[in-house]
Amino acid sequence: MPVKQKKEVSSNVLSIDIGGTSIKACILSKDGDLLSEFKKIPTPKNSTPEAVIAVIKELVPSLEAEFSKISIGFPGYVKCGKVETAPNLAKNKWTNVDLAQQVSNLYGKPVRLINDADQQSLGIVSGKGFEIVFTVGTGFGTAMVFDGELLPHFELAHLPVTKTKDYDDYIGTKALERIGKKEWNERLERIIEIYKTVFNYDTLYIGGGNSKHITLELDHNIQLVTNKDGIKGGAKLWQVAEKYHVYTVHPQNK
Repeated sequence: MPVKQKKEVSSNVLSIDIGGTSIKACILSKDGDLLSEFKKIPTPKNSTPEAVIAVIKELVPSLEAEFSKISIGFPGYVKCGKVETAPNLAKNKWTNVDLAQQVSNLYGKPVRLINDADQQSLGIVSGKGFEIVFTVGTGFGTAMVFDGELLPHFELAHLPVTKTKDYDDYIGTKALERIGKKEWNERLERIIEIYKTVFNYDTLYIGGGNSKHITLELDHNIQLVTNKDGIKGGAKLWQVAEKYHVYTVHPQNK
């Protein structure tokens, strides 16, 4: 029994989802089953790398379960374990930040860092056909998956959707607060029509903190999902990362 228990613990994954509104975490089995509570803490207003690490330090002990590897979903462009952009966190503080290395050193565990919408997509999609995931929250996140294979990440949030606005500006939390739910839903409907025309997806999934404000009637191939569904992608990331060339960061000796 002790040997079996050790083997089970060695496959557990700490899954972290960093968002513009809250930072979420839980412990998963290698198959994505929840082994701890799903907990979250509001993202600090001054969300510098130091402030985000402080929240992670607060969250992890509260989960009360062991883990041997870590997955992190981050709201920006990620390359080789480093954060290159973070448009909805502290400005000018997230260029070339070795977040994966810092977290790996903190817990002495290997870390895989990926865009947050990409990580969520791994926990949500069916694996059949061309599937797209939207996250509507502080900003606008997207991920694309074909027959279960994650496609290269594009920062589609920064494409222009009007003469003066990109998708982040057009559908993010600031826009929702300024224009209200009715017009925000109209904007979301316009975005869905654009994606339907351009990408001809088989299934579209919509999650993120503001998905609870959706009142428009959705097509039969559009599904609403939760952050709790998406964070399970943290386990899948350790099964498929080699295929998608996701960088694995190992702890450095101090």
